[in-house]
Amino acid sequence: STGDKKDTYQTTHVIDHVLTNKYFGFPIFFLVLLVMFTATFVIGQYPMDWMQAGVTWLTETLTNVLPKDRWYVDLLASGVVGGVGTVIVFLPQILILYFFISILEDSGYLARTALLFDPLLRRVGLHGKSFFPMLTGFGCNVPAIMATRTIENRKSRLLTMITLPFMSCSARLTVYTVFTMAFFPHQATWVLFSLYCGGIVMALLSAWLLSHFIRRHEESHFVMEIPPYRRPVASSVLHHTWEKGRQYLRKMGGLILVASIITWVLGYFPRGNADLTPSQQQEQSYLGQAAHAIQPIIAPLGFDWRMGVGLITGSAAKELMVSTLGVLYQLDEDTAGAAGTGQEDTADSA
Repeated sequence: STGDKKDTYQTTHVIDHVLTNKYFGFPIFFLVLLVMFTATFVIGQYPMDWMQAGVTWLTETLTNVLPKDRWYVDLLASGVVGGVGTVIVFLPQILILYFFISILEDSGYLARTALLFDPLLRRVGLHGKSFFPMLTGFGCNVPAIMATRTIENRKSRLLTMITLPFMSCSARLTVYTVFTMAFFPHQATWVLFSLYCGGIVMALLSAWLLSHFIRRHEESHFVMEIPPYRRPVASSVLHHTWEKGRQYLRKMGGLILVASIITWVLGYFPRGNADLTPSQQQEQSYLGQAAHAIQPIIAPLGFDWRMGVGLITGSAAKELMVSTLGVLYQLDEDTAGAAGTGQEDTADSA
């Protein structure tokens, strides 16, 4: 038994000598992040495509089976299924990301990354304990800010809370995924990896700048008990992953569902003349009027009024931007498809 403990201690010491090395530790950490994001996109793309096909099938079924030209049919197809379905397809990628984070946490590697980042964090005015809230910020910024209560030093605690919004939470993963797959489909992994790393760099730069304005009243040292390396337990990893997925589903069933319905109502009413095209009707709705009011501000960025609506609703919750754009552009896609069919019919008749 004593010999086994000695061998375990020696093995742990050898592994720590590499993983916490000031030269090799950081490249290994970012390599782990790269593997996580690669698996998130490569493996998660298959169930994502299946779920997207299911959402499309459900939308078409509702449109074909239910009566035509009824407002409640459009509400179900475009508002509920189109809005929530746009967000729910990203659930597999979020589950995969949390699956890897759970493995790293249960194995004891995350505790060592806190020890690895402590010298770097101290140079920018933070604390070794700031690493845990910053890491939690990748899941959600709200519990991350609450986790800063474990930091005794007031300056480090304030700096950590101020810089936490730069951490890319799971809500931003949905937005990141939409834009990376839309504009960089062949380099999605590297773009997402760069976005996450860019957030970390901006957080450190912000902490360094703000550290010159917030005085440190006392000096505290980073003391932490390093747990031994453990083999991750499958039940624990799966439970932690499902809990995060359940929170995501609960948010979609509540906030995002309600917001999608409200977005549809504001984009559907008031109803104009029957001669108006669906796109014109959408533009003169309450939502279109509000978007046109802010269009001069966002026009230099190349955004149209629909993107302005997404920015407005996204201020409440980041996932709502994807849901809103899914509702707003759903009607245009249907209109374009109907126009194309009409042109083909006209050509055939000619």
